[in-house]
Amino acid sequence: MEMIAAAIRSARARGRTIGIRGQAPSDYPEFARFLVGQRIDSISLNPDAVLKTLPVIAEAEQALAAGVTQR
Repeated sequence: MEMIAAAIRSARARGRTIGIRGQAPSDYPEFARFLVGQRIDSISLNPDAVLKTLPVIAEAEQALAAGVTQR
């Protein structure tokens, strides 16, 4: 996770957008929360996971906007 966080920081420092594709955000809500907390620009989800993961992402985005730190 630290390597992913470093990649996100590096991209953002260079004014680049960054997203992630893969299984992890679809299978592990805590990983999706982590990505939002790192201010990733986009997350790709499996079609069967969209309805269960979108509320997790929305909650994490609201927490981020409110200044609540999540790990």
